[in-house]
Amino acid sequence: MNITAAYTDLYQITMAQVYFSTKPDGQAVFDYYYRSNPFDGGYSIFAGLEDVLDVLENLKFSPTDLAYLEQQGFEKDFLEYLKAFRFRGSIRSCKEGDVVFPTRPILQVEANIIEAQIIETFLLNILNFQTLIATKASRIRHSAKDGVLLDMGLRRAHATGGYYASRAAFIGGFDGTSNVKAAEDYNIPCSGTMAHSFIQSYGDELKAFRDFAKVRPKNCVLLIDTYNTLKSGLPNAITVAKEMESRGQKLMGVRLDSGDLAYLSKKTRAILDDANLEYVKIVASNQLDEYVIKSLKEQGAQIDIFGVGTNLVTGKPDASLGGVYKLSEYKGEPRIKLSENLIKVSLPYKKQVYRMIDANGKFYGADAVTLYNEDPLTHMEHPFDATKRLDLTALKQEPLLENVMDNGKRVVPSRSASEIAEYSKSRLEKLPEEYKRFQNPHIYKIGLSPKLKQERDALILKHKA
Repeated sequence: MNITAAYTDLYQITMAQVYFSTKPDGQAVFDYYYRSNPFDGGYSIFAGLEDVLDVLENLKFSPTDLAYLEQQGFEKDFLEYLKAFRFRGSIRSCKEGDVVFPTRPILQVEANIIEAQIIETFLLNILNFQTLIATKASRIRHSAKDGVLLDMGLRRAHATGGYYASRAAFIGGFDGTSNVKAAEDYNIPCSGTMAHSFIQSYGDELKAFRDFAKVRPKNCVLLIDTYNTLKSGLPNAITVAKEMESRGQKLMGVRLDSGDLAYLSKKTRAILDDANLEYVKIVASNQLDEYVIKSLKEQGAQIDIFGVGTNLVTGKPDASLGGVYKLSEYKGEPRIKLSENLIKVSLPYKKQVYRMIDANGKFYGADAVTLYNEDPLTHMEHPFDATKRLDLTALKQEPLLENVMDNGKRVVPSRSASEIAEYSKSRLEKLPEEYKRFQNPHIYKIGLSPKLKQERDALILKHKA
């Protein structure tokens, strides 16, 4: 996808024109964060950073973009400025793949306010979507345990969002994708079976299976529910499996795409085993999600590979992550957004976030937001309840925000999707189980340093006066 600087909302550019005319040199700090975990869960998986950095290094307005903006009434001197537009700011961020939580900064942008404003929409678009899908994938992985997970959702995805969904799903714990372009670009294992239409086109199910196995013997998976799973599809698959054995080949698996998956998988496994085909895997698809897979596991379903589509790539039922991008400092002065809803009151200043690690190397269940370059904390304050504070003296404090871009250029090595996925897995292993449960997960604590709380409260009083 060719993303230019015009991949933004109109109001970003109209605000930029006003800044250009009145105060073009103002340096700003913006925070990216979200206010509540998706899926009523206890955590999220941060994803999309590598794609954001890749685009920002080369972001510019094309000649076509500038011609269009001229038609929209933008002034020529501003269009000349946009002609030379590049992002030359800095970004501090958590590592992609990390476990993140609501209301604390995940990423900070520090740049000329025009540059920072123009990139907002693109940044939110990529990070919100990929974080949502990576989180959904992580929940599905939690249910599937060691089962193989394949993303098969491109046909049901929101247009080209399916491209980024495949990447995010892999980061969140999936093993592969049917999406050829995403697999090629992100070096994700690619996998696929066949459609019912292939079998229907023959009229003869056995002949369809035979032709498929002869042409594609490697990783061959036969779809056995087109007509009758146990009376037709499975017997025909066994016939072909035996024929493949005579040629020194092995059928990889059979796929169930309808019916009672728990019952059918157990019957299929028993019949395959009776035919000495213990090595043949059982693949299941059809509207799977974390809850369905959890139920299948509890019922003792004999499923080796789960093909997950619609519910994964659309982030069902949430469909979006409510990530926001808020100004926290401008020209060295703090900025704050007030609201009657306390959770929507933003945090001022350039900041750092520390994760508390216990003596066993596990996440303690608390992140502290501090002013940038603050000394290590002895305690953190509840954001709004003056009676609550947490002693931190016995805990290791791990800084989370690191410089990833300076002057519009990366300052950290690029990481592959596989590297990010492994990192995410290692971080999730440090999160206690009570934060991963689907019903009423434990609430992860987010606190403020005393200095930051004092500065924020002073700003609240100033603007309410």
